[in-house]
Amino acid sequence: MLYLFLITAAAAVPVADRFHPFLRTAAAVWLVPLIFIGAFLASLILYAAFFALCGLAVNLKKPVTGGSRFYRGLVNFTLPSLFKAARVKIISTGTEKAEGVFPSMLVCNHLDMIDPAVIIHELPDLPLGFIGKKEIYTEMPFVARYMHKLGCLPIDRENNREAVKTVLRAIELIKEGAESIGVFPEGHVSENGELQEFRNGAFKIATKAKCPVIVCTVLGTHEAVKNLFRKKSTIYFDVLEVVPADTVDALSTAELSEHIHKIMAQNIEKRREEFCSKK
Repeated sequence: MLYLFLITAAAAVPVADRFHPFLRTAAAVWLVPLIFIGAFLASLILYAAFFALCGLAVNLKKPVTGGSRFYRGLVNFTLPSLFKAARVKIISTGTEKAEGVFPSMLVCNHLDMIDPAVIIHELPDLPLGFIGKKEIYTEMPFVARYMHKLGCLPIDRENNREAVKTVLRAIELIKEGAESIGVFPEGHVSENGELQEFRNGAFKIATKAKCPVIVCTVLGTHEAVKNLFRKKSTIYFDVLEVVPADTVDALSTAELSEHIHKIMAQNIEKRREEFCSKK
């Protein structure tokens, strides 16, 4: 996105010269950078306004039937520039394992609110909606609007009956081939960065939908949020394994949970050692 705006800004200089020739005059010394910077800032402002209007146009009362290609494309177009501006570098491995694995359930550990953005950024071709806490819809209404159009589902962790409804809807969306569903099986953000015990109920989505499970880990998002715009940060994102649908069907939710927890814990420990050694 930033590169496109830079090209637009550069193109604005000769365009302006066609209407008011100045490039061969002494005024070009200060007019060229002025026009370039002005065009760049104008592009940013116009795009930000467009992005905001698209968000405001979302009707949260409409039921989730799958992610919108338009809104997913908009998010995929925006995220790379946001991470660059925030001075965040993402190092990923194994993303090719997730190619063509659709529909599916994706599981990842949870360290900070930007975890879903990292996953979407690194798996841009996977139509993916997350199950997120319902409080987001009241605490961050604008973010919730984009989540809604990406096919995300709110879950009420304090109301078991409503939580079951969300799980059943997630199963339906996978079975219908509408989208893949992302889940953070710990159920909450890990305060100490350690992988917490899983809520086995989350894996009922995969066992009932009989779909493959994409297993991922993320490290460094909490530190990246603390350092936003101030200094450079590195996030590690790894796709570890894809558990085939027939294997998922053969395992109980507890067995599937235990298997996935083990390989995630091992990779997190490995990445943490690498992460700490580079500090």
